[in-house]
Order: sequence, then structure tokens, then C-alpha cells
Amino acid sequence: MDLVKFLKKELIWVDVSCETQEDIFKTVASQGEKLHYVTSHFLSKLLEREAVFPTGLKLDGYGVALPHTDPECVSEQFIAVLTSKKGIPFQLMEDKNQSVRAEVIFVLGLNEPHSQLEVLRQLMGIIQDKGNIRALNEANSAEQIIQILKKIAVNE
Repeated sequence: MDLVKFLKKELIWVDVSCETQEDIFKTVASQGEKLHYVTSHFLSKLLEREAVFPTGLKLDGYGVALPHTDPECVSEQFIAVLTSKKGIPFQLMEDKNQSVRAEVIFVLGLNEPHSQLEVLRQLMGIIQDKGNIRALNEANSAEQIIQILKKIAVNE
């Protein structure tokens, strides 16, 4: 399975002006609803899940977040990608009492368990390479983000 097939240009934001993870979630949920990718419960379920199971990851000098929620909130599978040069605070996956400024956020809208496991496996490979995160964060457009991820996926 190739995570690139879940990328939707209309769900990619480069250097977002969002200040909080709630702003990020509202942005994705609003656009997702407009495009009929998610149900009206997507935002509340995403916020609930993130409060219980935080998704921030502190890696080698940078932060990433992989938020996702219940499959029944997703009508059409997608991966939203958001980049932020200043970073958005997310609680750490392994310690809710600590946070990281996530520079790249992948919001997973997947409704098949097999898809979710496979995409998470692929994303973990991608985000562990500092060069990949730097390239994504330096991208100037949704098209560039897609091209970078396609190139990474081919090399995996």
C-alpha cells in the first residue's frame, strides 16, 4: 500500500497560520466536511482522541504529530498534511505532561484498520529522517509536498 494515494491536494496546507492544535483540527475538519471526506463528528472525535491519546513525537531536533480518530467519522480516506515553520504545540505521545512544537502534522483520515497500520508504518519511516521533515517544511506548495512524499515513497 502506498500512502501517496491518500494525499489530497485540497487537504495540504503549507506554513499554516494556525496557532494551536485545535486550529489545525478545525481547518482540516472544515475542509474535510466541505469535500464530504468526513462527518460532522470528525472534529469533536479528533479533539477527544487527542486529549486521551496525544500524538506529538519529539524526534532528532524536530517535532511531528500524527493525529487521527474513529474510522466511522471518515467517509473517504485521506491524509491531510500541514507544515508550520514555528511549530504547533502537541502533547507528547509518550508523556502527556510534555509537549513538542510539531513542524509537520499528518492528520490521518483512514477508515480501514489495514490502511491505518500500513500508513502509520510508512509514516514512521518517513518522519525518522530529518532530511524528509526539512524538505517537507521547506516546500512552498501542496504540489511540492506531494512530489516530496512520492519521491520518498519510491525510495523506501
